[in-house]
Amino acid sequence: MLLRHPFHGFWAVLLLFFGLITSATAQPRDEGSYQILGARYGTLESNVDVTDRLRQLARSDQTFRVTNEVFGADPDRGRTKALRIYARGRDGATRTFEYREGATVDGSQFIGWRGGRWGQGGRNQGWQGYEGRNNRGRDDGELSILQAVYGTPERHVDVTQRLRELARNDRAIHLTNDTFGVDPHPYKTKTLRIYVRDRDGQTQLLEYAEGKTIDGGRFSGWTGGNWGREGWNGGWNGVVNPGAYPQGGGYRDPQRNALVVLNAAYGAEGRMVDVTGQLRSIVRDDRLEVRVTNDLCRCDPAPRVTKTLWVTYSLGGRQQQASVREGDDLVLP
Repeated sequence: MLLRHPFHGFWAVLLLFFGLITSATAQPRDEGSYQILGARYGTLESNVDVTDRLRQLARSDQTFRVTNEVFGADPDRGRTKALRIYARGRDGATRTFEYREGATVDGSQFIGWRGGRWGQGGRNQGWQGYEGRNNRGRDDGELSILQAVYGTPERHVDVTQRLRELARNDRAIHLTNDTFGVDPHPYKTKTLRIYVRDRDGQTQLLEYAEGKTIDGGRFSGWTGGNWGREGWNGGWNGVVNPGAYPQGGGYRDPQRNALVVLNAAYGAEGRMVDVTGQLRSIVRDDRLEVRVTNDLCRCDPAPRVTKTLWVTYSLGGRQQQASVREGDDLVLP
């Protein structure tokens, strides 16, 4: 047979060679353009890390729909959620891919999708991902925590130390009495107030209602816990020790009948603006009278919601508080 068909062996080898090449080139190469750093599922207010679950889904190399059942969690009941995949491109820049609940995910654009050797970019990126962090995923949000207070205006406790302990675990925090180990006002809905300072040095107030979830991605040094050590002790309304105020710059020594605005915030539902400076500037002869409107801060911190002005002041050296609804007049004393 070999003598009568001298080219059979040659063609067999040639066909085998091209067959191997064709087979190799036909294999999906799993070489997308982005390396996955991490993934979260939920909403801005309440979300969970699903990097490990996404890795399991990727290994099956099939498209899938974004649902609670797929991820085994419903982090924010009654609201439309999304899957956020944080990735880094071949040029080193980071990008966030968002898939709304019900959408289909195709992993072909991600590097090593099926292999699952990704998601080691750090779990502390939070819902906002790595945007605004110099593309390095550092734990340096834009707000520095000064103090945390939990409870109601009538009864509340400082929980800065407890929040620091929770932050070190680098997980979303569900606000309950059990979380903080205390119920400062039984049978009342409580609130967590976090006082922060932004990069411009301005103080702000963030509010989270009982039952909500906190993601620490926006706070500077969140997991390190090196915050809340500046001596800020303002209580529920965020007032620092009046004795800490320097001479001049709009501050005055507590004298007989002297009116000093210590702290003022305007807003609603956790969307607050510091208006301390504005109120101090219109004190005349130890008297303050002003109509409470958006003109105080030249913006509307909580559109379509009736806002409130909270003021803590010192009159003749005695600290007092007042609150006035939007549209009404503040008159002190």
